[in-house]
Amino acid sequence: MPDPVSPTAVTLTVNGETRVESLPANLLLSEYLREHLRLTGTHVGCDTSQCGACTVLVDGLSVKACTVLAVSLDKSRVVTVEGLARPEGLHPLQAAFQARHALQCGFCTPGVLMTAAGLLRETPRPSPSEIRAGLDGVLCRCTGYENIVAAISEAAESIQAAAGGDAIWPS
Repeated sequence: MPDPVSPTAVTLTVNGETRVESLPANLLLSEYLREHLRLTGTHVGCDTSQCGACTVLVDGLSVKACTVLAVSLDKSRVVTVEGLARPEGLHPLQAAFQARHALQCGFCTPGVLMTAAGLLRETPRPSPSEIRAGLDGVLCRCTGYENIVAAISEAAESIQAAAGGDAIWPS
């Protein structure tokens, strides 16, 4: 049985930058992102995967970073909320959240944005009920989700209008 703190060589691409690191086998992805890379947009609210504030994209899929060991993601591509924006400005999701006032305190916002990004990659034109179902597992105590759902719908339209949506996603 491997030692849980014994370093393991891992290659990860985070927000487009490839890194080769020697990481403890028991290091959570959320800890790696926040403490090693200083990408503090990945929030940790519960440490039990209940709140979704730590959601990031791993190989294009929404993943709760507080439940995944960093070493298990060798050769994976991770996108955090810091990597969502594009060089020319805000990602359509971010712009729609701003325009629709889809956040209040902001603690859950990175997790909601990354969950929505994963949803829109899988379901480019979701209905409001599909959006609500897709947000299951991401808790917001400040809003009634109405503006969040409206913002995600608006972003879906913007993404589809932008070259079919393919070029809009961070790698």
